[in-house]
Formats: sequence, structure tokens, C-alpha cells
Amino acid sequence: MFKVIEMANIFDLFKQISSSEPKSTRPITYIVAGLGNPERKYDKTRHNAGFMALDYIAEKKGAVVNRAKFKSLVGECEISGQGVLLMKPQTYMNNSGEAVAEAARFYKIAPENIIVISDDITLDVGRIRVRRKGSHGGHNGLKDIIRMLSTENYPRIKLGVGQKPHPDYDVIDWVLGQLPENDLATVKATFPTVLEGLEKMVAGDIDAAMQICNKK
Repeated sequence: MFKVIEMANIFDLFKQISSSEPKSTRPITYIVAGLGNPERKYDKTRHNAGFMALDYIAEKKGAVVNRAKFKSLVGECEISGQGVLLMKPQTYMNNSGEAVAEAARFYKIAPENIIVISDDITLDVGRIRVRRKGSHGGHNGLKDIIRMLSTENYPRIKLGVGQKPHPDYDVIDWVLGQLPENDLATVKATFPTVLEGLEKMVAGDIDAAMQICNKK
């Protein structure tokens, strides 16, 4: 009898936790995907700047990004009056497109309403660049999303993490390297601006987002 009661209490607790998770009251019309790698050892690496930014956005919007779905951790929130799915693909960077495309198919989201946040090693630390569309620029996560969506026409927010110290430096070692504390603080200091730009993008005003984010 004790075990039955104990299990019932556990199920009740799970129900309480699930019901307390904030969700958008609107249908999902946008996807915002922050890119990165899932293991803890990658937490503060350059390649995980997208994960870090998404965590900040989730916190500010009262979302909990912890449900396993679409090969990702996901959560829902409202941004600029739209229902938004926040997602952190758990496929590792090079297969990010699998997760993004699966979510897009499920919600029938057009590429124009899929906003991807990623690191960019061609931008100085702390720089932000909003793009309406474009090539992957050598970024494997963006490359896979283009492959899986069959288009380059999805908007993105690029977070500068700094260039390689010299041309011969291995690019994989660079993007998987830990951000120095000063650089990490500088990247995180851009997140309020990233959120401000994202709000404009979801509101349908990418030009305004560019004005906010693309200046030095």
C-alpha cells in the first residue's frame, strides 16, 4: 500500500510541474533555434553562443526549455504577440537541420518564420549581425539547416565570437574552444540587444532589427 501511495504522489508531482510550465497561449507561428552542442563540456565554447542566447531569451520571456521534442529541448513563449517555439537542437551542431526541419514540418512554419541564432567567427567578439537570408558562410549548423529546408531564405542572428588567431589555426579547435572569461562576458552583454532585435524580427520588421543589432 505504501508503494502505491508513494507512486501516486510522484505522479501528482509530475502533473504539478508540467502544469506550472509556462506555455504560449497562441498557436506557434515562429521557431527560434539557438545552435550549439549538447554535452556540458561544450557549455562555454564559441560554438555554443546560440545556446547561451536562447537560454537568456527563455529566461526573459518566462519560458522553460526542457521538453524533449524534435530532437531538441524545446519550450514555448509569446514574443511580439506571436506564439514562438524556442528550441536547442540536441543533434550536435553539424546535424542541426534535422531538428529544425522536423519542427517546421510539424507546425507548418515557412522558412521566413524560422530564426536561427548562431556563432560567427568572422565577427569580432560582441558584434551582432542580423541577416534576412544568405549562404552558410562555412558554418556547418547553418549549412545543414539550408540542406534540410532546401532554401537559404531563413533569417538569422549571428553572434561574433572572434576570428582565429592566425590562418593556420584549426577552425574546429577554435569553435570548440572555451571562450575566455572576458570574451564570454562581452558576448553575454549583447543578449539584451539580441532580444530587442528578435522582438522586431518576430513583429515582421527585420529592417528595424538590423538597425538595432548591426551597428558596431
